[in-house]
Amino acid sequence: MDKKALIKYIDKFRDTNILVVGDLMLDHFIWGRVTRISPEAPVPVVDISNESLMLGGAANVLNNIISLGGRAHICGVVGHDEMGRRLVHELRVLSVETSGVVVDESRPTTIKTRVIAHNQQVVRFDRESKGEIASDTENLILDYVKKEAGSISGIIVSDYAKGVITKRLVKGLVKVADEYHIPIMADPKVSHFDYYKGVTVVTPNNLEASQASGIDIVDGPSLAAAGKKLIERIKGRAVLITRGEHGMSLFEKGRDAVHIPTVAKEVYDVTGAGDTVIAAFTLALAAGAGLAEAAVIANHAAGIVVAEVGTATVKPERLAAAIKTA
Repeated sequence: MDKKALIKYIDKFRDTNILVVGDLMLDHFIWGRVTRISPEAPVPVVDISNESLMLGGAANVLNNIISLGGRAHICGVVGHDEMGRRLVHELRVLSVETSGVVVDESRPTTIKTRVIAHNQQVVRFDRESKGEIASDTENLILDYVKKEAGSISGIIVSDYAKGVITKRLVKGLVKVADEYHIPIMADPKVSHFDYYKGVTVVTPNNLEASQASGIDIVDGPSLAAAGKKLIERIKGRAVLITRGEHGMSLFEKGRDAVHIPTVAKEVYDVTGAGDTVIAAFTLALAAGAGLAEAAVIANHAAGIVVAEVGTATVKPERLAAAIKTA
């Protein structure tokens, strides 16, 4: 592809305004080192050196959009707790307007805590509620989306199966997207795949695509069959399957598949890579790129973040440089 054209799309990210709807969470990292095994049980003892809190889930998608130079709004749910207040504070630090964030006293703010020693994850533990949000909360989110729809150039549904993404909510989002002629992308969970009927593009990873299609992806023909089946299942425009070290495969309705090899030279941590992919892909589409061009841009963005430990984001300058030197 024309590298100069791809870089021009990146330059246009600043003219986009993306709405992210999904499961808000905080990524809590505990960093340390292991020098011995516990005498109480055969487990490593981690000497903690520092801790950090970062935006996660749908909030990390938004963080990626802003890091890449785009503008973003967000809708989701936090608990009436200290971590919920911290999450909202972190959004405001990014100059994000937070009236689309609903405080729900019946559920905690989702937190994923990862213990990292010597650049490797030792254990992860989650604090969360996976029950579906109430219909009143759905209505608050949809009301906010309708209010902002005239000013946005794309919608991302970031589904981590923590209760925010419901069938009724997605149906309402698709209706708004159709009414305002804006693309709607979904980073799916397999158990919710039937929710996404009518979205423009879904971005499952290889395992999710296998499970959602019922086809074990082991070679080119099985990959093609799975891509075709998923497009039919969601009745959308395309499916972008992220395939780890094998790159990405784009299946567009009525067109031949496009296979994009990975550009990642080293892979240290895939945490948040799917968030980066859908953020960069949606920004590129909103900036005028075609589906295949947007997928190539997203592939380069993913190649950058997997080379870093922890939840990472990408700057537009670095993304442009990666494409230029590829």
